Amino acid sequence: MRLKDKVAIITGAAGGQGKEEALLFAKEGAFVIATDMQEEVLNRTGEELKAINPKSEVLTHNVAREEDWEKVIQLALDKFGRVDILVNNAGISTELNLVNTSIEQWDKVIDVNLKGTFLGMRQVIPIMEKQGGGSIINISSIAGLTGGSGASAYTASKGAVRLLTKAVAVDYAKKNIRCNSVHPGYIETPMTKKLFEDEATRGWFESLTPLPRLGKSLDIAYGVLYLASDESNFVTGIELPVDGGYYAQ
Repeated sequence: MRLKDKVAIITGAAGGQGKEEALLFAKEGAFVIATDMQEEVLNRTGEELKAINPKSEVLTHNVAREEDWEKVIQLALDKFGRVDILVNNAGISTELNLVNTSIEQWDKVIDVNLKGTFLGMRQVIPIMEKQGGGSIINISSIAGLTGGSGASAYTASKGAVRLLTKAVAVDYAKKNIRCNSVHPGYIETPMTKKLFEDEATRGWFESLTPLPRLGKSLDIAYGVLYLASDESNFVTGIELPVDGGYYAQ
């Protein structure tokens, strides 16, 4: 029960990494508010959450809209009176290099991955200040640590999330608000399913990783759990790669 009675908001929680984080948090004693754009899938995840902790909630949520964030925060305050943990997990990608990325595609990726993270933190930080602290975990990527190829907008957004995390960590440390980023490597999720269906492609990605396999969503969830828990109460501003050793090369 590493998160016993803590209130956690997790975005992008209908499937993949977000779902694993939400289920793991609930098993560890947290009251979870899971949000996502995919209402039907989210509701199914909500049934699993409520089977673990009946007080868990789900809410349809566009992270790029401030008014949607206000609804999420209001639900947390009305039901629980506090927010202890925010996991900015929602994200999208494009497999396009810079010249082939349209302005519309650029804006959409930046809105979800970067603006969504900014809006979430801007909403919860005043609450965490009043209650005496909290933990924010922003999901970046190994693409936020190194320059990848073929995904310019995604790489830019995740690199910005990495440094925004550090800026918030420094600004709010004296308020006992911790802010850290997690950087997944090559992970099997619904978003990457098509990419890894081809055996040759899958094998190539596995060959890039010193631990020679693709990561699982649960691998990421355990890293996020550590940063959300009191076990990391002297940890802020870090970038935690969960990547099988990719970034160590």
